[in-house]
Amino acid sequence: MDFSGKVIVVFGASGSIGSTLCEILYQYGATIVGVYYQNKIDKLYDNYQCDLRNELEVKELFSKIIKKHDKIDAVINCATYSCDNDIYDKNLKEFMEVVEVNLGGTYLIDKYASINMDRGVIINISSTDGIDTFNSYEMDYASSKAGIINLTQNMALRFPNLKVCTIAPNYVDTPSVLEMDPLFLKNELKRINQDKLIKKESVALKIIEVLINDDYVSGAVIRMDGKNE
Repeated sequence: MDFSGKVIVVFGASGSIGSTLCEILYQYGATIVGVYYQNKIDKLYDNYQCDLRNELEVKELFSKIIKKHDKIDAVINCATYSCDNDIYDKNLKEFMEVVEVNLGGTYLIDKYASINMDRGVIINISSTDGIDTFNSYEMDYASSKAGIINLTQNMALRFPNLKVCTIAPNYVDTPSVLEMDPLFLKNELKRINQDKLIKKESVALKIIEVLINDDYVSGAVIRMDGKNE
């Protein structure tokens, strides 16, 4: 694979999946624009801090990227936020914060990506929790991920010049998952019939596959169940 000359913007670039994706794409020659919220990323990449809850920041970020690089070939949104607790402990503010970052942030990313891209690919990361593997402790997260799937399909209809897809993985071997109570995680995997944790590298490679493979059409939801990855 050769991504030389391609400008790829990765949101959530300091996270486990995002950083892995950046490393692989960088090795294949891509110009990486990494976007983070708190943890700054590798200085080898052109990187920016951005709060996805702030529309002006997102709008200005895309303007800066275009001004510096003249174009954007792909935008990958790996940014995510969760606040897992029981419905009787979860207040509306906590619920809406998760929805605001995950769904609202995706809306802003896709909106301003579409304004600044004549053609190219947008990939949003959802979750099978947005389809059928959710549990009652993460109803805000699951609701936001379900919204991302619907939003992606709407964006695909609205912007026929772009390929807009979403990838929905089950549990991935990210630090937050590995820090879970082992018994809880074991029971969760059994409940949703997931054989093993999906490697973050597998998610990154699936993203790249969607980038380059025309078999994935705009609006597609690519599910990763942890069975064949």
